[in-house]
Amino acid sequence: MPIGTPFHSRTEPLCASHNWRTWSGYLVASSYDVMHDYEYHAIRNTAGLIDISPLYKYDVTGEDALRLVNRVITRDAAKCAVGQALYGCICDNEGKVIQDGTVFRLGENHCRFNLAEPSVRWLSLNAKGMDIDIKEVSEQFAALALQGPNAYKILQRVLNVDIGRLRFFRLTQGKIQDVDVIVSRTGYTGDLGYEIWLGAASAPQTWDILLDAGKQFGIKPTGLMALDVARLEAGFILLEVDYIGTDRAMSPGQQYSPYEIGLGWTVDLNKEHFVGRKALLEEKAQGSPRQIVGLEIDLPAYESLFQEVGLPPQFPAAAWRSVVPLYRNGLQVGHATTGAWSPALKKYIALATVRQDCTRPGSKLTMEVLIEYTRKTAPVTVVPLPFYDPPRKRALFGK
Repeated sequence: MPIGTPFHSRTEPLCASHNWRTWSGYLVASSYDVMHDYEYHAIRNTAGLIDISPLYKYDVTGEDALRLVNRVITRDAAKCAVGQALYGCICDNEGKVIQDGTVFRLGENHCRFNLAEPSVRWLSLNAKGMDIDIKEVSEQFAALALQGPNAYKILQRVLNVDIGRLRFFRLTQGKIQDVDVIVSRTGYTGDLGYEIWLGAASAPQTWDILLDAGKQFGIKPTGLMALDVARLEAGFILLEVDYIGTDRAMSPGQQYSPYEIGLGWTVDLNKEHFVGRKALLEEKAQGSPRQIVGLEIDLPAYESLFQEVGLPPQFPAAAWRSVVPLYRNGLQVGHATTGAWSPALKKYIALATVRQDCTRPGSKLTMEVLIEYTRKTAPVTVVPLPFYDPPRKRALFGK
């Protein structure tokens, strides 16, 4: 039975929609209002406050802490300084992605994994013979994402350290009143934002402090439906939606490498041995058979399909998560996995996995759509990712 996160005493009274989603055994608001529109616009225009506590968190300490991180992720952890975060993939021996996630280097011999799925067994298997201690601390720590143009203004009002020069994917430690926090310049919205990590017991008072400080800046509690649209605009993939983790794959076709999910840039083949390196070296040399790309749906053509049957065009009110076939010259060449109307771009966009010869920006494909119970196809164009990437995401503030 799902339980509330450490913020549930605050989020439950605010969830007027009674629309909850189960995330790793926890209840998290899908949307607080009946519609998620205002929450989405808070992310893009003011600030959204998102409960991300259900992420799995693992502390790795000891002389070989960094060595273990370097063994299990595709990035070169040796280059990660204390106070830095790394985003990358965890792969199996065949170079297939188990999951993507972040690692914080909190101290010389202290790293913390923040992941979507349980991983203590995989970390422990790869730590054999190392001077290391691995502890799951998921229940001990709560987490919030404060995302949007006013995120810095709000957080700086309550934090006792200056974050004006905190760079993208860097972190710092401080206090919000008497609550010890870690603040990271990270997020899943593709916008200016921070993630705040704190002891679970201090969650309710921290929520209250942030909401109170953010009133004049338009802060709004924000659920996962709004987050889904924002992460799509940012071109961020979602495990078990846009790709399947290899430990849950039922066939070889459901297994993906980092190159196939658009995360080839996280693979450092020049570093020392890491799990999956040999297979990824071979794939790099041979090329990948498919890749995740961005799609834009041709609006005039899409609208005309509805006009032919006397209907106004219908755009998804929320991001959809389903497998939608894609074609070129009548033959299927891939499938879309997430799609939505983008309020920021005024476009209908989607993420899709397509055959390698269809990945070039400007490639023309068609996507299956269902209109009046009839399957039709609408033209789509392959476009570069991300769809939306505002300069403020990496901007610095203050002196």
